[in-house]
Amino acid sequence: MPKLQNKSALVTGGARGIGEAITRCFAREGASVVIADIDSENGRRVADEIGGTYFELDVADESGWNRLAASHPQIDIVVNNAGITGFEDSPGPHDPEHSSLADWHRVHAVNLDGTFLGCRYAIGAMRAKGAGAIINISSRSGLVGIPAAAAYASSKAAIRNHSKSVALYCAQQGLNIRCNSIHPAAILTPMWEALIGDGPDREARMAAMVADTPMKRFGTVEEVAALALLLASDDATYMTGSELHLDGGLLAGSAASPGD
Repeated sequence: MPKLQNKSALVTGGARGIGEAITRCFAREGASVVIADIDSENGRRVADEIGGTYFELDVADESGWNRLAASHPQIDIVVNNAGITGFEDSPGPHDPEHSSLADWHRVHAVNLDGTFLGCRYAIGAMRAKGAGAIINISSRSGLVGIPAAAAYASSKAAIRNHSKSVALYCAQQGLNIRCNSIHPAAILTPMWEALIGDGPDREARMAAMVADTPMKRFGTVEEVAALALLLASDDATYMTGSELHLDGGLLAGSAASPGD
């Protein structure tokens, strides 16, 4: 039996990359999926292909969430996946000394405010049933410092902590609403393609980028989706406030450690 049969799910940033993989995985497992994204072209395409619904949403816009709550007042699963690095709008600098306040605010508005609003919506939309699953996509960057992407690292660290606050709040309320976070490291998504390129040195570039990863490869979007499926399903009913690392062993040690 499909693991998400008769369940409804919302995936923010579901039009491409990790979000798209999660929407496809959830649909295969029987869920009725709502794709929330600002990318209407790809959002509608994916929705059509999986038999889901597209909802245009800027996750940093509270009024958009209010419209979503009005049209989808009940939900079983929410995946807060939408996020930006900050380099999309501004090439930098994004270090702690030179980053502009505007760039800092923009990254936190999408990544952190968007996750806060998504969690708030989820609790309200799950309260009547008293159960549900909230999955927040953080990052390896939320666990370690990233000197050249300070706002991104800060926002992802805050997502990690807020997930635990949400988990504890729901438990204290007597709600069986679970909230967990996933922390991917280098996952091969369209974001990386500009850096990797398609030239004859593509494989060498990819190898160099994951040289410090014990498993010596990028993760895949399907591997992230598999973890999201676990957390969304009834296989993880006693898991809340937890964080799952998907990093090829990177955080098990240190690249600065001597020896192999």
